Parts: sequence; structure tokens; C-alpha cells
Amino acid sequence: MQIAVITVGKLKEKYWKEALAEYTKRLSGYVNLDLHEVPDEPVPDTSSVADVERIVRAEGGRISKLLRDRDGIVALDLAGKALTSEAWAQEYGKLESAGYGRLVFVVGGSHGLSLDILQRAVLRWSFGPITLPHQLARVVLLEQLYRGIRILRGEPYHK
Repeated sequence: MQIAVITVGKLKEKYWKEALAEYTKRLSGYVNLDLHEVPDEPVPDTSSVADVERIVRAEGGRISKLLRDRDGIVALDLAGKALTSEAWAQEYGKLESAGYGRLVFVVGGSHGLSLDILQRAVLRWSFGPITLPHQLARVVLLEQLYRGIRILRGEPYHK
């Protein structure tokens, strides 16, 4: 399965990079994984509604340039569907067999994702009601991908 992860913002800290590298390595035996970062838009100290809309639209435009017509897009969204690991594994199995050219997981910046991206998504997935830094959300995403695949295959990992 070909999977792309598109994220807003650049990882700078070594520990986040190491965590991503570990799960990228683990996933390499199961999927063809591509990681893409798009630049985040500078956020003024005091953001108006118009500023937030402009920021999200600009970041959404950068994300859109990396999307293809046959992509199955999964948007990480605080207002999305919260899934247990087992339910996620079942959802992943459905997405995997749906005939998409690739699955694309999108992690937005500090203000979330543009409406254009959310509307294109075949699934809006939430990691629950807490707010995660987008760097941590990337790590959680790759870990849950790995866990879901292992659950589907009946392989040990999930407890």
C-alpha cells in the first residue's frame, strides 16, 4: 500500500525526528511510506478571524499541490471521528481495499486544516478531545498506522 503523510510545519527537534524515524522503519515492512512537510504560515501574535482564515487557506493551498485525484484522504481533525485502535484497524482495512491510488494522511498546522482539504477527506479522524502539538500528532499517527496494520494481520504488538 502506498501511503503519504503530509504535515504543516517542519520538525526541528531531534527527539521528534528520532521517533518518526523509528515508526517509519517499522512501517517499511508493510507499506511504501512518503513523508512530506509543507511550510507553515507565520502566525501574528494577535490573530483575527481573517488572519486565521488566510493562514489556513495558504497552508491548504500548499497541501493541495501534493494531492492527486485518486487519493483517499484522511484528515486529522479535532472534530473528526474518534476511534479505538481496534476500530481504527478495521477502518484502515476498509480504506486499504477501497481502490485508492494511495492513502494520504494530512496533519494541519496550529489552526487546523482548510475547508477544502476537510471536504476532500474520505475520513476525518480525531485522536480525541485533547489538543496535541502537531509534532506529536505525527508520531501518534505513525504509531497508530503501525498498530492498526499489526492488529489487522493478527501480529503481536497490540495489548
